[in-house]
Amino acid sequence: MTITVDQRADAQTKNDGVAGKLHSHYYGTTFTGSTRKLIGSYGKGTAVRPPRDVDILFLLPSAEYERYKKYSGNAQSQLLQAVRAILLEKYSSTNIRGDGQVVVVPFQNGHSVEVLPGWTTTTKRFLVPNTHNGGSWQSVDHDAEIAQVQASDTRSKGNTRKLIKMLKAWQHECNVPIKSLVLELRSVNFLSAWEHYDKGETYYDWMIRDFFAGLIEYKGATCKLPGTEEKFEYGTEWLSKAESALSRAKNACQFETEKKENKAAEEWRKVFGSQYEF
Repeated sequence: MTITVDQRADAQTKNDGVAGKLHSHYYGTTFTGSTRKLIGSYGKGTAVRPPRDVDILFLLPSAEYERYKKYSGNAQSQLLQAVRAILLEKYSSTNIRGDGQVVVVPFQNGHSVEVLPGWTTTTKRFLVPNTHNGGSWQSVDHDAEIAQVQASDTRSKGNTRKLIKMLKAWQHECNVPIKSLVLELRSVNFLSAWEHYDKGETYYDWMIRDFFAGLIEYKGATCKLPGTEEKFEYGTEWLSKAESALSRAKNACQFETEKKENKAAEEWRKVFGSQYEF
C-alpha cells in the first residue's frame, strides 16, 4: 500500500522536471525548489500505490499577478493556458490540459503532475486561479491542511496517516467516487473524538468499522477547510459503497471475535484489495 522507493523517485523526477521548466521561464535562475511546494498526498505524507498524481503549487513572481489583474475576460483561464504553453515546450508529446484550477501533465507511466499556479499573500495563504463561473482568484491555505494532518498524526501516534492510506486503498479498490480530501478531513475529525485514537494495530479493525459508520452519518454534509472559511462538500455519491464497506467491516470484526481469521481476511480483501494485509 505504501509508495515504493522507485515510485517515490518517479514522483520526484517528474515534479522536479515540471517545476524546473516553469522556474526557468519565470525566473531565469537555477531551480532549487524554492518556488515549488508539494501539496496533496505527497505534501501530507499520505501517498499510496498504485501511483496517482503529484500535486504541486508553483509560486509565480508577483509581477505576474499584477499583469493578469489587468486582463479582461477569464484571466484565470488565460493563466492556465500560459502555463500549459510553457510546459508544452518541454513535454510536446504529452496531452497537457488546463482543468479548473490546475494544469495537468498526464505522463504515460507512473505519476502524473498537477500544477496549481499561484502567489503567496501577506496573510501567508496562497492566491490561486479558479476558471469556473467566469473566473476568480481564490484564497487557499495548503500549509494549514498539511499542518492539520501532521498534528493529528502526532497526537494519534501515526494512526491518522495510516487510516487515510487504508481509506485511499478502499477508494481505489472499490472505485469509490469520493474525493481524497473528504477522506483526509473525516479521518482527522474522526480520530479527534474516537476513544482508541492512539492505540496500536490491534484496534485497526474497530477503527475502520467505526470510521465507515461515522462517514455515513456525514452524507451531504460540509466541513470548513483548514485555514479558511471555505466550506467543502462531502457529497453523497459514495454512500452505497461506504454502506457496503461498513457491512463487510462488521462481518470481519465478528469473524475475528470468533477466531475465524481466514474469513475475516476475505472480508477485508473485498474492502481494500489483495495488496492490503490486515
